[in-house]
Amino acid sequence: MVADDSTMNLFLNAGFTEQKVNETLKNKTLSAALSEAIQAASSFATVDKSIGNLLYQIASKVKDASHVKVLSEYIAKKDLKNDIQICCAIAYMKANPKLPVDTKAFAKECGVGVNVSPEEIESEIEKIVRRNQDGIVKQRYQFNMGKLLGEARQPLKFADGREVKREMDMQILDLLGPKTELDMQPKGKKKENKPKVSKKAVEQDQVETLSLMDQLRGVALKFHKTGENFTTDGYVMTENTMDHMKKHLNLTGGQVRTRFPPEPNGILHIGHAKAINFNFGYAKANDGVCFLRYDDTNPEKEEEKFFTGILDMVRWLGYEPYQVTHASDNFDKLYELAVKLIKEDLAYICHQKQSEIQGINPPPSPWKNRPIKESLALFEDMRKGKIDEGAAILRMRHVMEDGKQDPVAYRIKFAAHHRTGEAWCIYPTYDFTHCLCDSIENISHSLCTKEFQARRSSYYWLCNAVDVYCPVQWEYGRLNLNYTVVSKRKIGKLIDMGIVNDWDDPRLYTLTALRRRGFPSEAINNFCAQVGVTGNKVVIEPAMLEASVRTTLNAKAKRRMVIKQPLKIKLTTFSEKSGSLSIKVPDFPADGDNSASFHDVIVTDTIFIEREDFIETAVKGYKRFATDQTIGLRYAGLVLTYQKHETDAAGNISVVYASCVPATECAKPKAFIHWVAESNSEVCEIRMYSRLFKHKNPEDKSVVPGGFVTDCVDNSLQVISDARMEKSLLGSEKFQTYQFERLGYFCVDADTTPSKMVFNLTIPLKEDAGK
Repeated sequence: MVADDSTMNLFLNAGFTEQKVNETLKNKTLSAALSEAIQAASSFATVDKSIGNLLYQIASKVKDASHVKVLSEYIAKKDLKNDIQICCAIAYMKANPKLPVDTKAFAKECGVGVNVSPEEIESEIEKIVRRNQDGIVKQRYQFNMGKLLGEARQPLKFADGREVKREMDMQILDLLGPKTELDMQPKGKKKENKPKVSKKAVEQDQVETLSLMDQLRGVALKFHKTGENFTTDGYVMTENTMDHMKKHLNLTGGQVRTRFPPEPNGILHIGHAKAINFNFGYAKANDGVCFLRYDDTNPEKEEEKFFTGILDMVRWLGYEPYQVTHASDNFDKLYELAVKLIKEDLAYICHQKQSEIQGINPPPSPWKNRPIKESLALFEDMRKGKIDEGAAILRMRHVMEDGKQDPVAYRIKFAAHHRTGEAWCIYPTYDFTHCLCDSIENISHSLCTKEFQARRSSYYWLCNAVDVYCPVQWEYGRLNLNYTVVSKRKIGKLIDMGIVNDWDDPRLYTLTALRRRGFPSEAINNFCAQVGVTGNKVVIEPAMLEASVRTTLNAKAKRRMVIKQPLKIKLTTFSEKSGSLSIKVPDFPADGDNSASFHDVIVTDTIFIEREDFIETAVKGYKRFATDQTIGLRYAGLVLTYQKHETDAAGNISVVYASCVPATECAKPKAFIHWVAESNSEVCEIRMYSRLFKHKNPEDKSVVPGGFVTDCVDNSLQVISDARMEKSLLGSEKFQTYQFERLGYFCVDADTTPSKMVFNLTIPLKEDAGK
């Protein structure tokens, strides 16, 4: 209470209002910085309101306490007197953070000692008014006066802005005279006929139109230039920062260096696609390199299939790592840095259990003040396996931005490591490993999702605590999709319960599942670009991803005819002497004769059509085959007319007999349907996948009280084992995609064998109503 009262009095005496003081005291960091600034300035002058306002600016904008002290002296001595000088001073200190300040360079950049006389202001304003006189006289007081003040900013950079504005007003009044009634009328604006935007349209996902590379090169990313880490907000400087930076630049040549650091304990999902595109894409767009670093610090959950699967997906998306590294490459170095941290009394051995340090405001460790020598000995015992798992941890003496106190740096795990075997029984945590591996690999831009923002100050603290080069952490918004779960634990549960088959089940949104479903990597990358480079967390409807897939496949997927539910048709008047008719069909029918490629289909007297394409009596709006309605066959140029049909023992129609004539010799039918010839087709299996979950957020207990497993749709997979396909599909490669005419886009599944082709539904077609 005493401290608050003394601080309040300090602020009030500096000319701040009581309201301003109360607002400032709510922010402890700002209060402390402003107190230091006022106390530093008080050594040189009495702090009044004019000085206090300038001190407030530097206290709120300058993070380095030593810089605040330097600038406070300049303000107190009246060397920095206005907002423009303060802005210049802050910019100078960011660009030149090493102390002591070069006083000559600082004075030149910040206008120290520069006094702009009223005569100089008058002369410059006169020149500006003269240059713009024709426009001013024509538009009078409707002229954009802001333009004139903008022109004055350069020659009168360090002049008092109020004096410049006053002189400008006087000279305009001199030129135009007092305002007339006409001048007083509001400036007319043309009424724009803006299109009405429906509520539905507003709620739709916003689509970014720039390519990902253009976005990552663009000014939207206010990232620092390589070598200028110290210009970023929150970056912490030490006396060795610039020396480390010099060594970093000598090694990298000023190259942009990023990294993608997944944990190898699961398969990557759609959210990782954005991370891959962001990390690899930013490096590529700026002529840099990107590392693939496996964060392999949790040996119990790591498997070889996850290591290979991650690299496979990175390459599938079109990126090649500059280097594949592992956190475990640095285990020896990390251990040395942990010892250094203990020796600096910045880490200690603690015996609290995991349950005791979890949650909000856990009790402080009873071992927080343990002697350095004791912690060093215990850490060595941990290293040698002399302490039981869970009986000791190494904690860092630091408070994170989210209030978490003394995060864990090392813990004991008696588990063999995938790469180092039994060499280690203590393993570093993410909070310890992440920034130090970035430093070791000389990363320039450490890009991570927004939830890691609370760890940024810890990132900088740890690099500085062990005195190594410190990269800059930047955060971007995480990408989530509705109607899915991506948690490794939850997907594992779906697999264990037999709801999905494996990590690559096409109903999931893991990258391996999307590839198996037939989503092209190009479409996923385009989708990430459409979502945009944003700092906000985004939750997207699957329809946006599907639209990107549809656009890509429409241009690339060859067309074929496949029948899901075959109905046999006998053509009683088929008159080809050879018994068959071969037709050259374009793979991209919309291009006609200009199609990039063609394939042959064969018509014989026995064909198959979709069972749903025939009914006994046509109803209003029905356009396909019926006893009283003709139908055309695509590409064959034949029109069928019903004659009779047969049924099986269950009363289902088994065969339809029809006559056929060339389309040129009869009335045009209402529609043309797809088909396959019996002798030119093979039986295949089609797997029709649909949405796995009923609700947008199956993890929301308020909507799905029974948990996400209870939200699964019962019939999200329908297997059709007796479909018929064109023979031209035989031998198609795994994951090759096609458009099955009138059915949708399909992909060759990995379960395909030489004796039977298997296809997965990738995405349905958008069909016209009534078809």
